[in-house]
Amino acid sequence: MKKIFLILISISIILFSAVTILTTGSYEPTRLTKLKEEYPKKYSPSADHNKFTQLQKKFASPQEVTEACVSCHTETHKEVMKSNHWNWEREEYIEGKGIVSIGKKNVINNFCIGIEGNEQSCAKCHAGYGMTNSSFSYTDYKNIDCLVCHDNSETYVKGDELAGYPDPSLDLSFISRSVGKPKRSNCGVCHFFGGGGNNVKHGDLEKSMFEPSKDVDIHMAVEGMNMECIDCHTTEDHVIAGKMYSLSSMNKNRALCEDCHTENPHYADILNEHTVKVACQTCHIPVYAKVNATKTTWDWSTAGKLKNGEPYEEDDADGNHTYLSIKGSFEWGKNLKPEYVWFNGTADHYLVGEIIDDTTKPLQVNSLNGSYSDEDSKIIPVKIHRAVQPFDPVKKVLIQPKLFADKKGEGAFWQDFDWRRSSEIGMKEINVPFSGQVSFIKTEMYWPVNHMVSTKDLTVSCNECHAREGSRLAALTDFYMPARDYSNFVETAGIGIILLTLLGVFTHGTVRIFSANKLKKKLK
Repeated sequence: MKKIFLILISISIILFSAVTILTTGSYEPTRLTKLKEEYPKKYSPSADHNKFTQLQKKFASPQEVTEACVSCHTETHKEVMKSNHWNWEREEYIEGKGIVSIGKKNVINNFCIGIEGNEQSCAKCHAGYGMTNSSFSYTDYKNIDCLVCHDNSETYVKGDELAGYPDPSLDLSFISRSVGKPKRSNCGVCHFFGGGGNNVKHGDLEKSMFEPSKDVDIHMAVEGMNMECIDCHTTEDHVIAGKMYSLSSMNKNRALCEDCHTENPHYADILNEHTVKVACQTCHIPVYAKVNATKTTWDWSTAGKLKNGEPYEEDDADGNHTYLSIKGSFEWGKNLKPEYVWFNGTADHYLVGEIIDDTTKPLQVNSLNGSYSDEDSKIIPVKIHRAVQPFDPVKKVLIQPKLFADKKGEGAFWQDFDWRRSSEIGMKEINVPFSGQVSFIKTEMYWPVNHMVSTKDLTVSCNECHAREGSRLAALTDFYMPARDYSNFVETAGIGIILLTLLGVFTHGTVRIFSANKLKKKLK
């Protein structure tokens, strides 16, 4: 009996050692040590713009500021004029559709739908001045807005519905002498407020990210590394790394976690093995919209209601609009668990004028490509925004209505609340035939969740995915996941292997003991 006990102890030690060796590999240090030293350092500009004589004047227009910038930065405007932030359009390859020219200029979304015909309002987030309509000149460098990205005074702001021009009350001379590298305030003024309000679109980009705590985002936390947007979204010749797949479709120039953390950031090999098919964000962003709610649904079909002949609004307890006469009904969510999809870095898009084959199911305005069998695909977290938006039931195309106008009588929906008239004008603007009929269709739009990275103690736990009930990955059914999925064959085979292994161990031990006793008897 004593020998059997010793044999079992020995086997246990061997098994424990094997598991330890297999699950804990040599940890390869990442760039983190260097990064932690680098990012807390305060940025010191290489030039003091207060000393530049060409900035010691009262500027009559923002274009004069741009000319002053170009007088020193003689080639920079050429870089800007090749950028997406300026052109709002670029050539992209979409599988099955070939090379297409798409961008904010001409893509339909399921928030405010599209900018064509509405430029004067939408241009508040354009890096330029004077975009009143589609005839805006993208070749006049004087209309480049240098200040919107480089103001470090925290005072620059573009005016509402001014075609991208700044608020006329600003001191442009003071602001021009206060320029430097883009900060969170420069990027966030557009990217945090896209769609007409704070955190409407992304869910993981909103005003709490201006000065977040570690609970909100571990990288940008002001009491931590205090990273700026451009630390990850690096820039060369004004081409910024990172893709927004509401507009992009190709797997290039992306900003990835692995750029700093490498493909094997964990001490345990079992965790590093997950990175082959699971994106970093999937585990490290358990929830988004941590501080302020994000819009989850938008129903345009309810828009146009008036009270006493006037538009009105309704808000929830947190001040979020739940109804606007000009836009319809909304739902919001806070501390949301993401949904999950396979993604290989490429995307498809609904293009203006495309025929909708099946109007009985939600139309995917953009779709992220990927699958388990695709070696380039990983599971990523996403926000899926669901909407009901106008479409032409005869031509079977999405409608881009004319929304904005300065005054009533021009057919803009936000002024006249006439769907047919605003659709007719809007479709004429984008040169797409319109039948004269307006209906509504359900749509979905996918937004990858990349920000609001949690501290490691809040990382998604194993049993949140590897669970029979309530798995975070329940919707991904094209692969077998241990503990989530059940297969009679796999379960039976697994139990059988375990039993056979135990039987083999005990049989081997018994034979050894029997042989040893037999040998002793012979020796006697």
